Amino acid sequence: MTPKIVGISGGSCSGKSTLAAHVFGTLGPEQCVILPQDDYFFGYGEAPEGKGGPNFDHPDAVDFDKMCIQLAMLKQGRPIHRPLYDFPTHMPKAETALTEPRPVILVDGILILHHAPLRQLFDLSVFVRCESSTRFERRLERDVRERGRTADSVREVFANQVDPMHDKYVEPSQTHADIVIYSQQSENMISDDFTMVAEAINKIIQ
Repeated sequence: MTPKIVGISGGSCSGKSTLAAHVFGTLGPEQCVILPQDDYFFGYGEAPEGKGGPNFDHPDAVDFDKMCIQLAMLKQGRPIHRPLYDFPTHMPKAETALTEPRPVILVDGILILHHAPLRQLFDLSVFVRCESSTRFERRLERDVRERGRTADSVREVFANQVDPMHDKYVEPSQTHADIVIYSQQSENMISDDFTMVAEAINKIIQ
């Protein structure tokens, strides 16, 4: 069976990765694999001219060409060596991850519905909406705990990059989604929303 591609997008810390994890946990590693957009960031200072840079919420920060090529390979049933990104150093890691095709390939990222060539590979797309204040609180906790950031740096980046880029690129891309769901309060996705997404995935793989 040709693998089916499901894109899950939304703002930073909207709950999209939580949703992807729920789907992966339900289907299991024999049926599903996750391809994170974040692993395709250009290394800071080593990107082609006009790409990369300090704004990681801008489309030019992502190597969408490589992402499209590798996603197309997975859809053809071919394994890939997926890049891995190191957030503390803002550089790709030296090692890669062998990623085998599965019946369901989840693509998780804030900008994946903005990029037309990438979204054309999707069989189903989901957008997770979330209030800015909730996304900021989640990002503050995550970046300090997991990515070695200070609280002040998280606030500055959110105000100067994350929110403006969300309004310009991420939020408008929800018009390309087949399903739009809402994450309002806790980190857990609302069960009815998850059930709706799971049912939609089941339809495309039957």
